[in-house]
Amino acid sequence: MASINVRKDTGKLYLDFRFRNQRCREQTKLADTVANRKKLQKVLDRIEAEITLGCFDYAATFPDSKAIEKIKRIDSELASNRKKIPNMDEFCDTWYEGVTVDWSAGYQRSVKNIIEKRIKPFFNDSPVNQIDKQKVLEFRKFVSGIKRKDGKTISAHHVNRHLKIIRMILNEAADRYEFLTAFRNIKLMKVPKTDVKPFTLDEISMLLDCVRDDYHEYLLVRFFTGMRSAEIDGLKWKYVDFDKQIIKVRETHNDRGVVGYTKNDASQRDIKMSEPVLKALLDMKKRTGHHPYVFTNYVGKPINQSNFRNRVWYPLLAYLGLEKRVPYNTRHSCATLWLASGENPTWIAYQLGHANTEMLFRVYTRYVPNLTRNDGSEANKMFAGVLGGNNAHSH
Repeated sequence: MASINVRKDTGKLYLDFRFRNQRCREQTKLADTVANRKKLQKVLDRIEAEITLGCFDYAATFPDSKAIEKIKRIDSELASNRKKIPNMDEFCDTWYEGVTVDWSAGYQRSVKNIIEKRIKPFFNDSPVNQIDKQKVLEFRKFVSGIKRKDGKTISAHHVNRHLKIIRMILNEAADRYEFLTAFRNIKLMKVPKTDVKPFTLDEISMLLDCVRDDYHEYLLVRFFTGMRSAEIDGLKWKYVDFDKQIIKVRETHNDRGVVGYTKNDASQRDIKMSEPVLKALLDMKKRTGHHPYVFTNYVGKPINQSNFRNRVWYPLLAYLGLEKRVPYNTRHSCATLWLASGENPTWIAYQLGHANTEMLFRVYTRYVPNLTRNDGSEANKMFAGVLGGNNAHSH
């Protein structure tokens, strides 16, 4: 959906819309005011209307844009290929090359894997305009029967990931070669409601008391900031601001050693440190301050999630007799603690890196009490209470 946004670095407004299946961002010199937003909204409405009518002239509207040459290449490709209908195998590559520019490296690999291992072998050399609804339904059935390593079929959520990709590919092919897409009136699989399993305050206290000393601060920061695994593993000292007492979430790091962008733009955020988190990071500074990364293994490399799960996390849960849960539940726990302490949902959503409060209420509704504050003060008291009023931890 087209929108008007503001650049954090300049404070200037920019237009964000899609054209020729490309995400287009055009900067302006206008400050973020109500009047300027109204002015740009009229421009955006006209652009969307012209795109719908097929008469939008990119170069005339944005004569100095760097995107003009790219749009010209796409238009040229459309013209030259209008009569030549590619097969699915060929078009998958064309589509993939055109849409990955705004994707994270991890998402690119995930989509590429589905294309190469599932979509291409199934549809093979079928011309894109000859793939009908029945064939798509057969693909859905095929994907639904895929087995995991444990012998169970893949989840509905994973099936839908396949279907969404094939939908995007077929819809783009239909637009380019002017035929009706086969992905019409095809429903995605029903996904069960997310069942979060946050830890109680007593359980968090037990976990922090019993975790290995070299992972105490790491686990505490996970519980009391709600950072995702790749975010905390990718946290560098240059993003820790002790003066302002904030953690700047700017990069991620995965088990493949890939440093990348956060999950989305909303995930680029500044997390306010509670007192326990501040104390933990000050302690870590003494131990790993000479390394780029905040949390490291014994050779100074970022934490490896697979090692953490299998050598620290799951053995710790087993030792304490707690239900086996993935580490992501530290994030769920933080969200529920903030809600239970009465923090403002909008503040919580920002701290977690959500674009709005929709997911917060959808996933954590049963944990929402009276919502009155928005500064983290009540959560800070609760976090401190988990540590029994004593933030020190002996090593």
